[in-house]
Amino acid sequence: MMLIAAGWISILLLFGGVALDRTLTALVTGQFDDRLEYLLNAMVGSAEIGPDGEVYFNRPLGDQRFLEPNSGLYWQISGEGYEDWPSRSLWDRTLDIRADERDPDPDFYDSGQFAGEPLRVVERSVQLPGSETTWKFAVAGTRDELDEQIGENRRILTISFAILGIGLFLMAMFQTLYGLGPLRRIRRAIARIRTTGRNRVTDPLPREVQPMVDELNALLEHSERQAQEARTHAGNLAHALKTPLTVLTNAASARSEDLDDTVLREAATMRRQVDHHLARARAVGRRAYGLSRSNVMESAEAVERAVARLYPKVRFDLDGKGACDVAIERQDLDELLGNIIENAAKYGGGSVFITVDPDPEAPLASIWVEDDGAGIPEEERSRIFGRGARLDTEKPGTGLGLSIVNDVVGIYGGTVELDESEDLGGLLVILNLPRAAAATAAD
Repeated sequence: MMLIAAGWISILLLFGGVALDRTLTALVTGQFDDRLEYLLNAMVGSAEIGPDGEVYFNRPLGDQRFLEPNSGLYWQISGEGYEDWPSRSLWDRTLDIRADERDPDPDFYDSGQFAGEPLRVVERSVQLPGSETTWKFAVAGTRDELDEQIGENRRILTISFAILGIGLFLMAMFQTLYGLGPLRRIRRAIARIRTTGRNRVTDPLPREVQPMVDELNALLEHSERQAQEARTHAGNLAHALKTPLTVLTNAASARSEDLDDTVLREAATMRRQVDHHLARARAVGRRAYGLSRSNVMESAEAVERAVARLYPKVRFDLDGKGACDVAIERQDLDELLGNIIENAAKYGGGSVFITVDPDPEAPLASIWVEDDGAGIPEEERSRIFGRGARLDTEKPGTGLGLSIVNDVVGIYGGTVELDESEDLGGLLVILNLPRAAAATAAD
């Protein structure tokens, strides 16, 4: 940023300095030309034609430098057929006047006729009364004074613009350092988080960077929540495996006669627990990407076909919005719907009705799964989501289906509700999932 500022300041000052130098040079040169033209007009106003046809002045010119040899201010009158009439200041020299000029307007130009004495010349062609000759009046002044003034202007301009450029660069540098100061404070705050164990950036910061700080704190909170979830998950898995391992250890130590059955039973229990925690861990990992999108109708149709093969006598009905997309991985959505629909087919009376997104205006997309079974009493619905909770122990199962559903849905920010089906009379499971963001043209 400071290099860019220095570059732009240099470019702008350079162009501005050149433009201002040209303006001042033109102004000083114009003033010098005005003085020469004033003297030229005084010459023309004093000139008359004598009896012999020569030009003479009816009154002396006012500037005494015309009488001093090599004074730096000269005049000369020339006419075709007549000798040049120079001022005394020219001494034994004459001006080379542009003889081909016939323009009555003053003509200004620079001349290097005299070595070491650059001249600024103004000349004019005049037809005097009583003469048919076109006379060339010329006034020349040395450029020393003009060039000295131009050089002084450029020196002052260079110094002024140099000071201005340095000042602007120092100001830009200060502004950059001051403006980026909050970022350095954020860096130090993050370093304190790493070294002191603080979990938030609480330093007072300008409002321009506060949104970034809020996002950083949100990221820290998200990471802390994930770490807590990981610790809880590890603790739950360890606790779930501890009891079966203890049973196996005791049975092996006692050389129990039913050791084989015990190993098989407890190994199946541990496998169910591992499967449950693996499913939950996969959901947590996929949620971190934040770009999941799945079509509910496609997933529901696929799950319905799979469950229908397991329960051929059950009638399935599927209805709803085919364009409903949710922010969840397809594999997790299939697992959620598979657990719920399979439970409805297993514990229902032979009919399962699935409705996708009955209220498209709701903030969360809903999937209703209804069956015509005995349902679940209202007082039992709160504990059915616990791991291993089963109300019907006569049918095979692990008791982990709804527990997995509840955990995975909670990870994605959704909810699961249990109610009574008004149409079928059995259980109504309402699965609420966050909608996927609207797809853009770029997507």
